[in-house]
Amino acid sequence: MSKPTDIELKTAIQKAIEMKEHDQDPDFIAKSLLNLQFRMRFYEELAQIADRYMNLGQAENERMLLLRTIEKVKEIELRTAKLDIEDFGLE
Repeated sequence: MSKPTDIELKTAIQKAIEMKEHDQDPDFIAKSLLNLQFRMRFYEELAQIADRYMNLGQAENERMLLLRTIEKVKEIELRTAKLDIEDFGLE
């Protein structure tokens, strides 16, 4: 399957937003697309930072940035799964 063009993706996201706003998402397609699009931004950032880390001789500054970004991705995954620390009573 090919990657959607920028216009196709923008159109699909706008339609998903409209579906959610009008509570017309019986099969959770809009919810899934919006969630995946939100999370994808963090994974794209992670891929860029990992690539830079590998291509810059694994510099310490890049390593720390990579580790922080990995933690950010983990945090986003927990948040979008509604498994935040507050849910466990560990504030």
